[in-house]
Amino acid sequence: MADQPPYPGTPRWVKISFIVVGLLLLLAFALMASGVGGPHGPGRHLSSPDTEGQPPLAGEIVHDHAATPA
Repeated sequence: MADQPPYPGTPRWVKISFIVVGLLLLLAFALMASGVGGPHGPGRHLSSPDTEGQPPLAGEIVHDHAATPA
């Protein structure tokens, strides 16, 4: 049986892909750490706290101070 040539190693496209993915992850981490991307989290997509004139949310307790006699 003939000796087989040694394994050539990891293909170049795999190495380049790992480098690109690593750089993108570092960039994303740097943007999140610096705050450039703005606030993140579930509250990001909620409306502003100014809800004057809108009906209350389900389960919200409403105190009507205008109807209370002084």
